[in-house]
Amino acid sequence: MGDNVEVGIYTKLEALNIAKSLETDLVEISPKASPPVCKALDYKKFLYDQKKREKFLKAKTQKVIVKEIRFGPQTDQHDYEFKKKHAIKFLQDGAKLKAFVFFKGRSIIFKEQGQILLLKLAQELEEYGKVEQLPTLEGKKMIMFVNPKKLKK
Repeated sequence: MGDNVEVGIYTKLEALNIAKSLETDLVEISPKASPPVCKALDYKKFLYDQKKREKFLKAKTQKVIVKEIRFGPQTDQHDYEFKKKHAIKFLQDGAKLKAFVFFKGRSIIFKEQGQILLLKLAQELEEYGKVEQLPTLEGKKMIMFVNPKKLKK
């Protein structure tokens, strides 16, 4: 295969001669095919185009941003409202939200309060995002993840 090459089955020597006459390289495209598929092309240009394509695809992908909000098990109502406003802003901006309750020392006995707090937050953020993971206790943290809802255009 290649530019100005008639598609067909050639011996290895014939294929190398064709590539040499066109001043290109012989590149094996599919070695496991029967017979193996080769192409006469400029290998450095091929690598350059491949890197350029990968760079373009990488730039096009969307990066997931995770924003964190930290609560205590006995977070005051005003503090809760303040942090909830931030959570809404994060979700509207398209960031993923990680809300967690951190238990210090003996405050681990208030696990139920922490869970209630996170479930209340999840319920109030329902119109802005969807809960990906319900509150789970991991060590001294109770963690919950919320994904933003897709904006309708």
